[in-house]
Amino acid sequence: MEAISQIKEALASSQDVDALKLFIEKYDSDERAGVRKLVENAGKKLDLWYKEIARTNEMKKYERENAGLGLLCGIDEVGRGPLAGPVYAAAVILPTDSEIYYLNDSKKLSEKKREELYDVIMDKAISVGIGYSTCERIDEINILQATYEAMTKAVNSLSVKPGGLLIDAVHIPQLEEYKQISIIKGDAKSASIAAASIIAKVTRDRIMKDYAKEYPEYGFDSNKGYGSADHIAALKKYGPCPIHRRSFIGNFV
Repeated sequence: MEAISQIKEALASSQDVDALKLFIEKYDSDERAGVRKLVENAGKKLDLWYKEIARTNEMKKYERENAGLGLLCGIDEVGRGPLAGPVYAAAVILPTDSEIYYLNDSKKLSEKKREELYDVIMDKAISVGIGYSTCERIDEINILQATYEAMTKAVNSLSVKPGGLLIDAVHIPQLEEYKQISIIKGDAKSASIAAASIIAKVTRDRIMKDYAKEYPEYGFDSNKGYGSADHIAALKKYGPCPIHRRSFIGNFV
């Protein structure tokens, strides 16, 4: 008879619906209390998987509704609010049959999950484009226009031309040639926008961690340039560094 420790390992390695169903089918007739508990846990995991599949399917609603446009590109940005650093945007075209689970607004995901999904998206996407505007450019033309500029760069850097754009809450004047579908809180409602949100967030966070090595006083590795109490205290103590947005920090220096 198979040891319970081995069965426990088998459950730990069952990471998708099919594997969990096979696990339950194989051990459902085992009457040992320890095995019954493991089968119960497998059932709970399977229920969670079914809920995630349903949620992911719902997040493809806008992609299905606009499928007639051809390839659809999700667009999102990160970094409109920080006191320092660039604003980044990503444009992501996912396959129509994409099955990437746990996509969501990047702010609702842990850093570990974002990093995992970044690799999956980069591997499975038809095309990914990334654009940014520097802190100097933000000061020059304002954050909204700089965000539009970053989004435009992201779309223009795609390897294939999309038939339509799914965008989180805004309309991009520089991309009038495209059909644009603006979705309020789109990064939590559209798989394509959520994917773009994750790519933009991970890319910018990595850049800010690099800046933290260059300007260690401000804690950019943890605050990512946002106005945390420690960041503001450092700004008042040391003054601004080259990546601070002069148009954002007037209240502090």
